[in-house]
Amino acid sequence: MPRPRSIVHVDMDAFYASVEIRDDPRLAGKPVLVGGSKRRGVVLAASYEARKFGPRSAMSMAEAMRLCPQALVVPPRHERYAEVSRSVFAIFERYTPLVEGLSVDEAFLDVTESRSLFGDGETIARAIKRDVKAELGLTASAGVAPSKFVAKVASDLRKPDGLVVVPDGGVAAFLAPLPIERMWGVGPKTAPRLRALGLNTLGDLASADPRALDSMLGSWGRHVHDLARGIDARDVEPDRAAKSVGHEETYEEDLVTAAAIERTLLRHASRVAQRLLEASLAGNVVVVKLKYADFTLRTRRISLPEPVSDTTSIFTAARGLLREFDPGPVRLTGVSLSGLVDTASDGGGAQRKLFEDEQDVRREQFQRVEEVVRAIGQRFGEGVTRAALLDQDEKLARGRKTR
Repeated sequence: MPRPRSIVHVDMDAFYASVEIRDDPRLAGKPVLVGGSKRRGVVLAASYEARKFGPRSAMSMAEAMRLCPQALVVPPRHERYAEVSRSVFAIFERYTPLVEGLSVDEAFLDVTESRSLFGDGETIARAIKRDVKAELGLTASAGVAPSKFVAKVASDLRKPDGLVVVPDGGVAAFLAPLPIERMWGVGPKTAPRLRALGLNTLGDLASADPRALDSMLGSWGRHVHDLARGIDARDVEPDRAAKSVGHEETYEEDLVTAAAIERTLLRHASRVAQRLLEASLAGNVVVVKLKYADFTLRTRRISLPEPVSDTTSIFTAARGLLREFDPGPVRLTGVSLSGLVDTASDGGGAQRKLFEDEQDVRREQFQRVEEVVRAIGQRFGEGVTRAALLDQDEKLARGRKTR
């Protein structure tokens, strides 16, 4: 009979905010919000000092500031978070090669076969937390359990700097008293419907008639019933590929002209292209997202005949999609690329043709441009941008600087 699995879920505590506080000790002990402007932005992370007053991630910055007017707002530094994330994941991989990243700040680890080297799941989780604190100056919370679902629920119960261990024989007792909001996918809309049926805890879900859950939740109902009973055989997938690469931004002032929106799409395309280059990825599905002034969200997508990874190809497709949107003031724009393939494994992405046509040659030229831009950025830091993204005043100012 196989030994019970030991799955660890590690979740960094208020990751973006914690990195900012670590890098700037003047922020220590103060309520910190990471995100966009106070008037139009969105909260990406809130320190625990800020959370005491109600702000949470994904909340509008305006609402967060009403709840916590003394909060300090810090603009996000995604490149810095990615850098720290790589150090965090390097610590994870000391203890097992089976690491499935869910985002830059959380992951599942299957440590079943690592126990003979490092001790049981609890010992390994403690060692990871210790290493993260000692080497990176950050805290993490962890859950240890026989399955992914239970480990993730456990990691969230005693934040920050928490550790919850659920033994193999204690899964049902652990889950039963927890409120239904602890179930994946049960949010503000679904929870009241379940509670109206007398389903208030995960134990209630576990004992419910699966057919009743199916009628309310559709095909998802059976999965919810299994998870509530602790049945979750999903493996940790260390090689799970990213589904998409994207970039978006919310603006202080609404964008009202097509030209202004196009400029943002070019900026997004450039950021996406650089991330694709760093990850050796290409994709053939371009998606454009617009959020209007009334918060209506619209997306349009196009499938390209071959995978691309350069700014020009992504922007050309995105600009074409822009014609399919209704006019109106826009507060957010975004561009993403999906249908991703690994360009490192096939010598450069799309299949080579016996005779390259003009489009192939141009695509390779575009790719070389991305590599040059990246090399310049790595050598000289921030400040490398495309001329089309500069306002006329910025162009003149930069021209004066170079004379």
